Amino acid sequence: MPEPIGTATELRSGYSTGELTTMEVAERVLAALPEPAGDAVWISTVPAGQLRHRAAELHRRRTELASLPLYGVPFAVKDNIDVAGLPTTAGCPEFAYRPERTAPVVTRLLDAGAMLVGKTNLDQFATGLTGARSPYGAVQSVFGGGLISGGSSSGSAVAVAAGTVAFALGTDTAGSGRVPAACNGIVGLKPTRGLLSTLGVVPACRSLDCVSIFSRSVDDAAAVFAVATGVDPDDPWSRALPAGYVAGREPSAVRLGVPRTEDLDFFGDLGQRDRFAAGRDRLGNLVGGTETVGIGPLFEAGDLLYQGPWVAERLADLGDFLQRRPDAVLPVTREVLEKGRRHDATDLFRAWHRLRELRAWADRLWQRIDVLVVPTVGTTFTLAEIGEDPIGRNLMLGRYTQFANLLDLAAVSVANGFTAAGRPASLTLLGPAFSDGTLTRLAAALTGRPDPLADRAGNCPEPPPDGDPRVLLAVVGRHLRGESRNSELVERGATLAGLARTAPLYRLYRLPSDDGVGLPSLVRVGPGRGAAIEIELWRLPVDAIGGLLRGVPAPLSLGWLRLHDGREVLGFLAEAYATAVATAEDISAAGGWRAYRQGTRTG
Repeated sequence: MPEPIGTATELRSGYSTGELTTMEVAERVLAALPEPAGDAVWISTVPAGQLRHRAAELHRRRTELASLPLYGVPFAVKDNIDVAGLPTTAGCPEFAYRPERTAPVVTRLLDAGAMLVGKTNLDQFATGLTGARSPYGAVQSVFGGGLISGGSSSGSAVAVAAGTVAFALGTDTAGSGRVPAACNGIVGLKPTRGLLSTLGVVPACRSLDCVSIFSRSVDDAAAVFAVATGVDPDDPWSRALPAGYVAGREPSAVRLGVPRTEDLDFFGDLGQRDRFAAGRDRLGNLVGGTETVGIGPLFEAGDLLYQGPWVAERLADLGDFLQRRPDAVLPVTREVLEKGRRHDATDLFRAWHRLRELRAWADRLWQRIDVLVVPTVGTTFTLAEIGEDPIGRNLMLGRYTQFANLLDLAAVSVANGFTAAGRPASLTLLGPAFSDGTLTRLAAALTGRPDPLADRAGNCPEPPPDGDPRVLLAVVGRHLRGESRNSELVERGATLAGLARTAPLYRLYRLPSDDGVGLPSLVRVGPGRGAAIEIELWRLPVDAIGGLLRGVPAPLSLGWLRLHDGREVLGFLAEAYATAVATAEDISAAGGWRAYRQGTRTG
C-alpha cells in the first residue's frame, strides 16, 4: 500500500528544507493511483508523463517557493469542473465533452503552483448525497465496511482521505461539500456562494451552486481558499470577499448558537447523538458564549430545495439532454430531475416569497449569534441501506445541509470522532455570508490546528457603512504594520482593513536607501511575468491622501493596483525606470516585504 502523501502544510515544509522534491511527490502520487478502471474514485487522470513534466517544471522554479502558496501540492478536481485536455463527464459518459478552457478556479490553483492529478467520480450531474449514483461505480467510504462515501463529491473526498492528494475541489448545492467530508473523516469547506467562481462548472442548480474544498486539515483548506477566491468578470454569480471580513473573529469572541435538543433528529442513531453532544461541549469551551436557539425555519428552507420548485432549476440546464437521452441518465437521477416538471411559475414565486421570509428570520438569528453548530449528518448508511430507499435516505443525509445555500450561508465540516459502532461522526459550523474567516478559525481551534488567519487579524474593523468617507489603500513596504513609516497612516486616521495579495502581475524590488533597509518598490510587469505579492489594505480618510502623498519619495507614487480577487484599489507603485539600476534587487520570490525582511533576519 503506497504511503499517503502529506498535507499541503507538511509538503511545503519538506520542500523548504530540501527533504522533498516535487518529482519525488509526483512519483508517490503515481504509485498510489489505481490501474485504469481499478476503482470508482477516479474517472480520468492526467498522463503520467504530464504529471512528471509539471513536477520537473516546478522543481526548476523552487526558488519561487515563497511566492507560490501551493507549490508542489497535488490535488484533484470533481468531474463536473472543466480542465482543458481532460473530458468533463458530470458522471454521465454520454454527456461527456472536452472543454477548451480550464475553469478559472482551477487556473488559480495551478498558477499558485499546485499539481493537478485528475478528475474524480461523483453522483451523476451532482444530484445526490450518497456517492452511489454513478455509472462509473459506487464509491465506498475510506473507512470500508460497505459505508457510503457521501456525495455528490464522492471521489474528491475519498482521494483526499486516502492521502492520494492533499486537497480536492468538489461542488456543493445541497451539501455535497460537507456530507462526503463527514463520511470520510476530513474537512469540507463550503465557502460563501460566489467567492469561488463557478464558471466552467456543469450547473446542478445554477443560482445555488458553490465550489467546495476538501482537505485533511483546516489550515490546508484555508490556504486553498485564499488562493481560489477571486472575482471573475465573466461569471455573473461571482462576488468579492469584503476586506474587513478576511480575518474573521477569533474563537474567544464568537457567540455560538446551539440547537434546542427537540430540534435535532438523529434518526435513531444514538451514537451520532452522543458524539454531537461531545463536540458541542468542546466548542462551548472555546467561544465567548453560547445561546440555545430554535432552528425549525432552517429545515423549512431546506425542504424547498428538493420538495419545492428549485428542483426545476436543474432542468433549466439539463432538460434538453434528459429529453434527448433519457436512457443515459440513471433511473434515480432521472426521477429526481423529472420532479421539476411538476412546478410552474406560480409555485416558484410562492416559494421565493417564503424563502425571503425565512432569510429575514435567519438575518435576525445572526444578530444574536455569530456561528451555529449542527451535526453534518444525523446518521450514516451502508451502500446496501441506501439501495433500499435511495431517495428517502438521501433526504435524511441532507437534513442539516440543504438549507445553507438557499439562505446564503458559509459552512465548514470537521471530523468529530467515531461512534461506539465505529461510524465516523462530524459536525458543521455555519455562519452568514462572508463569515468564512470566523468559521475556519473556530474549526482550527476545535481540531487543534494552528489558527490559519491569526496573522491577518490585527485590529481589523467591520466593513464600513455605505457612504463611508474613506478610501481603501494598498501598502506593500515600509507603511506596513511594524515598519518605519506605518505611523504616517495611523496619524492620519487610517485603520487596518486586512491582508490581501495582488494579482500575479507585479514584481517587488528592493531599491537602495540611505538607512540601508531598502525601499520596497512594486512594479507592474504584466501577465506571465509577475507574482502575487502580499499587501495590507488600510482605510484612509480621503482628505488625508494629499498629505500622505507629499511625503512619498520618488520613484514611488499612488496608482491603481489589481488584487488577486479582481478588485482595483489605490496603492503604492514604483516607476519601472528605477528597477533598471544594478543595485535594484528583485525580491518577488519572497512573496512580500515582510517575508523578505524575516528571511534576511533569520537567513
